[in-house]
Amino acid sequence: MCPVGVQDFLFPIHNMIDLKLLREQPELVKAGVAKKKFPCDIDAFLELDRQRREMITEAENTRARQKAANTTMSALPKGSPEFKAKVAEMKELSAQVKELAAKLEAIEIEWKKAYLTIPNPPFPDVPVGTSDDDNVCLEVWGDPNRPYPNAVPHWDIPWFSKYVDLERGTKITGAGFPVFVGDMARFVRALIQFFIEEDTKAGFIEVSPPILVNQFSGMAVGQIPDKEGQMYYCPLDDFYLIPTAETSVTNLYRDEILEEKQLPIYHCAYTPCFRREAGSHGKDVRGMNRVHQFDKVELLKWVKPGTAEAELASMVDHVCGMLKKLGLTHHRMLMATHDLSAPNAKKIDLEVWAAGQKKWLEVSSCSIFTDFQARRANIRYRDEEGKVHFVHTLNGSGLAVPRVLVGLLENNLQDDGTLLVPECLRPWVGKDRIGIPKAK
Repeated sequence: MCPVGVQDFLFPIHNMIDLKLLREQPELVKAGVAKKKFPCDIDAFLELDRQRREMITEAENTRARQKAANTTMSALPKGSPEFKAKVAEMKELSAQVKELAAKLEAIEIEWKKAYLTIPNPPFPDVPVGTSDDDNVCLEVWGDPNRPYPNAVPHWDIPWFSKYVDLERGTKITGAGFPVFVGDMARFVRALIQFFIEEDTKAGFIEVSPPILVNQFSGMAVGQIPDKEGQMYYCPLDDFYLIPTAETSVTNLYRDEILEEKQLPIYHCAYTPCFRREAGSHGKDVRGMNRVHQFDKVELLKWVKPGTAEAELASMVDHVCGMLKKLGLTHHRMLMATHDLSAPNAKKIDLEVWAAGQKKWLEVSSCSIFTDFQARRANIRYRDEEGKVHFVHTLNGSGLAVPRVLVGLLENNLQDDGTLLVPECLRPWVGKDRIGIPKAK
């Protein structure tokens, strides 16, 4: 578990959920948050908020009295009874100011901790549910029921362990850290290159961000507090290894005011990603279904309010276009509330069919966060009238390597036992087949 302690909440946290909305329409927020079943107590937060505001007012009034007493004292003759009385009053007011400051700091910490637990309410069209059965399939491309005569689980391909060395990866680091060898290393690089080129053709500007971030970057995107159990932590430097490039790239514009004409901004970023996958023991851990280090190209958008639905649709269409070029049967799933993280207002997952395992595997999640991340990260834009607003953010995988690779391995095996390389990857792979042919 990553160490998020009291001192961590002294960061200059900005609004997470619109504070005015929370104060004026708490029932509306409660109804949305209840659909996600997150453990947060809005009534308790509002009580802390009331106490905090009262204490701020009391502290300001006491400082005003202190200032007024100081002004009066400076005009009195030193040594006079009136001067001495004001000195005594000043000492008392000074003690009160210090006491109130200490109390305010303590309640401020509790207020921020409670504020950070309130998730983003889901969009009205998000299905309410508690299991994957409640997700809604929006579209299917390809036929998962067509024959795949050579399909086997990828870990049962005879040459798999020679090209994806999980055993040596475990020796070097631990379970879930694969080593790609020879043609497979080249194949992985080809996938990354294909993803990046397709993304940049679609208008996403590539950035190469740090893969270590500070704690505030994690808080800004909503991963802290929430996903600490899945993040690798470097205590000596107080840094986190990123679980996704979203963590780094969203913070590019933290504490900045953009101009309206700059929006929308599209970025893509390739990075290694690191996830502890806490609680996943025994679930999909064979082969490459669930690994701790993997390569991914992330897509991010900063847009004006009111445009996020259209931006999500175009992002999903773009990612599906890449899956079609790879020839991977896939479907689009509108995810129910049980699968939404704290920042998500709406999420569409893309899953590919893995014929060897006869199951769907998620390869991309495309999400709308409304202004939730922008409020935390204080990312705003100035409109033509000079008014300042929070941007809305979106992101999605475009794409992640491991499960795309799994789908290709299980679906594209040929009669001779080799893997057919999709045509779109051949310029980088340099051949149309990889693997070891069966002995004749």
